[in-house]
Amino acid sequence: MSERELTLLVEGRIELLGRIPRGSNAAFLVEVSCGADSVYAVYKPETGERPLIDFEPGLYRRERAAYLLSEYLGWGIVPPTVIREDSPMGVGSLQLFVECDFGEHYFTLYADSPETHHRLLQIALFDCVANNTDRKSGHVLRGHDGTVWGIDHGLCFSAGFKLRTVIWDFAGVPIPGALLEGIAPLAEAVPGDMAELLDVAEVTALRRRVRRLLHQGVLPVDRTGMRYPWPLV
Repeated sequence: MSERELTLLVEGRIELLGRIPRGSNAAFLVEVSCGADSVYAVYKPETGERPLIDFEPGLYRRERAAYLLSEYLGWGIVPPTVIREDSPMGVGSLQLFVECDFGEHYFTLYADSPETHHRLLQIALFDCVANNTDRKSGHVLRGHDGTVWGIDHGLCFSAGFKLRTVIWDFAGVPIPGALLEGIAPLAEAVPGDMAELLDVAEVTALRRRVRRLLHQGVLPVDRTGMRYPWPLV
């Protein structure tokens, strides 16, 4: 993704095109434009969030925090995501829309595209660091350029361990050294722009999760068989 697209997300005029169906929380397709230049984006306003007992309102901040984590690691997993106060339905996240074949998702990529396995393992590790509570198969997309993306991170970063994901094919697999080196600095400190979107307990828990991953050196195993989101896709 280019600097141009990020600039459009930050500065462009937002036009609401329609609601994206089937999500638990309201999400909208929007066009963001500046002059003749435009991109499509997914807008998630705080006013469209369903109340939860285990997450405070403001899930849009977690969408932004996941993007900042992805960028800090240099992994480019999460599409550019910003927070806009001047959006049509109030403050919320704005994430660049991924042009892709929506018939492809984690299950099909793992089964049919072994060349994506390293990327899928990387996403699995990212989810462990972020404590992703909702990694459905349909939250893994392959763009038309071949890039594999992870989307929908509103339910991440809880202080309590809440990992729920469909990506268990790499359970117990050693984490490549380069990926361990990438996450290692987070054991000591979380970037300030990311930390300010979370609370103190969540930041402390993130550092603790990273220390555990560094110590164990393998991706976790679900011994309960219950750490799956629903629906799976």
